[in-house]
Amino acid sequence: MQEKSLALTQQVSLSAKIQDYVQLTKLRLSSLVVFSAAMGYVIATNGHFSWSNFLLLMLGGFLVTGASNAFNQIIEKDLDKLMTRTENRPLPTGRMSVTEATLAAFLMGISGVMILWLKMNPLCGILSLLSLLLYAVVYTPAKRITSFSVLIGAIPGAFPPLLGWIAAKNEIGLEGLVLYAIQFIWQFPHFWAIAWMLHDDYQKAGFKMLPSGTGRTKHSAFQTLVYSICLVPMGFLPHFFQFTSLISASLIIVCGIWFSIQAYRLYISCEMKAAQKLMFGSFIYLPVVQIIWMIDKLFQ
Repeated sequence: MQEKSLALTQQVSLSAKIQDYVQLTKLRLSSLVVFSAAMGYVIATNGHFSWSNFLLLMLGGFLVTGASNAFNQIIEKDLDKLMTRTENRPLPTGRMSVTEATLAAFLMGISGVMILWLKMNPLCGILSLLSLLLYAVVYTPAKRITSFSVLIGAIPGAFPPLLGWIAAKNEIGLEGLVLYAIQFIWQFPHFWAIAWMLHDDYQKAGFKMLPSGTGRTKHSAFQTLVYSICLVPMGFLPHFFQFTSLISASLIIVCGIWFSIQAYRLYISCEMKAAQKLMFGSFIYLPVVQIIWMIDKLFQ
């Protein structure tokens, strides 16, 4: 009976530790990042790729992203205590020590960069390291200083599909740059929709995430709408440069129009419900666009 109780306690303890690392690495967010990198890789190879390299790319990408998220939480551990959304993370609650989190972050970061450097190519490794440093060292502290932090975060945040492209091609090609550009612009309405939802919580920690210093205003909603509308003509770029068919470009443009309608509704109403719809719409828009692009390449 005592042995069963001990075994059960160990299982619960292991489960809790795994859950802590899920939170430390922001597993769901990291999965979306890895998905974008995978799409860039498949698009670059037209679907003709090595599965071992593909899996190594996803592993390396996840480790670098997980390290970035871990360093972010280490730096913001005291600020996370102030926000309802983050107060139960492993560091602010004390379930995980700063030493453990730092060691895990360094191990993930070094391992991820080395996998991408040695198993993909040096350019892929260098850009993944640059992405990690920009996110942890520049973007994270900038959130409390300026609303331009979203611009700073968008630079490394758009790297994943480009890294996937570089992993396959060992160069920064025009198609990779178009993939980067679309994800770069997408991040503004994406993050501003989230910031609209979490504005009160962000204020507790002093984060300046909305474009307007006055918070949830028409000005913030207007800038969100402008960047969303920019995605509509950008949807034609893959066909303009002859990377995809006109049909695929048309579908991507339709996605941009649909996304812009969500942003327009936020501008008109400035309501939380509209911001929530835009936020969920942003989670749909990017993977759908990348999947359309990928399918087109597979049938070329």
